[in-house]
Amino acid sequence: MKYRYMGKSGLKVSRVCLGTMTFGQENWGCDKQTSINIVDKFLDHGANFIDTADMYGKGLSEEYLGDALKNKKREDIVLATKCYFPSGGDMPTSKGLSRKHIFEACEASLRHLKTDYIDLYQTHGPDHRTPTCETMNALNDLIRQGKVRYIGCSNLHGWQMVKANDYCSHFGLSKYISAQHLYNMILRDVEREVLPVVEDQGMGFICWSPLASGMLTGKYERADKPPEGSRIDHRSNMDLPRYWHDNGFKIVEAVKKEADDFGKTPAQIALSWLLYNKLVTAVIIGVRTIEQLDDLSVVGNWDLPKDAWKRLTNIVPFEPGYPTSWFELVRGLMNYDDTEF
Repeated sequence: MKYRYMGKSGLKVSRVCLGTMTFGQENWGCDKQTSINIVDKFLDHGANFIDTADMYGKGLSEEYLGDALKNKKREDIVLATKCYFPSGGDMPTSKGLSRKHIFEACEASLRHLKTDYIDLYQTHGPDHRTPTCETMNALNDLIRQGKVRYIGCSNLHGWQMVKANDYCSHFGLSKYISAQHLYNMILRDVEREVLPVVEDQGMGFICWSPLASGMLTGKYERADKPPEGSRIDHRSNMDLPRYWHDNGFKIVEAVKKEADDFGKTPAQIALSWLLYNKLVTAVIIGVRTIEQLDDLSVVGNWDLPKDAWKRLTNIVPFEPGYPTSWFELVRGLMNYDDTEF
């Protein structure tokens, strides 16, 4: 299993991260014993990076993961979780990124995970009502208390990440070292703003839904709608607009062809396409079975060749839009040479 540093921090993680959203999910997830078996096998593969969130499975994900790690060497594992969504009640204070909720959510996660500390504590989304300074000060207090080692964010705009990190730089606080965002071959929006910010800020980047809710495994055929009971069917309000369209299937077909040529599975090709970009620290894999885990873990050691990456990248060219398109037009007039930078 190959490892990468989380941006410019000293934290080194396996480039395949086990996502645990499936743990405790009644319709499309796995039960407690299966969850424990998956964690055991993941660690046997030589990986160390596991991600969860307090709202996954209504708290069951953290609890199952805590049981799975009970007899493991805690110092060998990079454990990540998140706070933001409502957890533990319906009161107005049981959500968001206020000092009150961050402290209470962290304490609850520590109990569920049965651990004394969290390696990477991530804000799960933007809270437009809480001042950035309150959030970042609260997260840094958790670091000072020894309950959190590093902090990261998820689903933020680029400007929000810069604003938070600039505040921390000004006051000598620990900054976000990572960003966890939706990124896959079909949905590449982060290339427009988020990835450039990640590079500028020296942050690591973690991909969630790298297989486009299963689309990039090649298991779905062109149809008016997905099979009833499938994962993408359960999440149809979100995932159908994202992936179930002509361009999505065009990319899937190209991935399947490359998979045949290389003797790999479509999922392995799709994950390796992401890892070709050195800004990507890790891809999160969410599995329900040991067989799925074994298949996806292959990309921990296998790299997609450059020519294949180029072919796949250009199947449906990504349009960054304005102002990037404007800059590309005037680059020649300004005599800009990339070597100057």
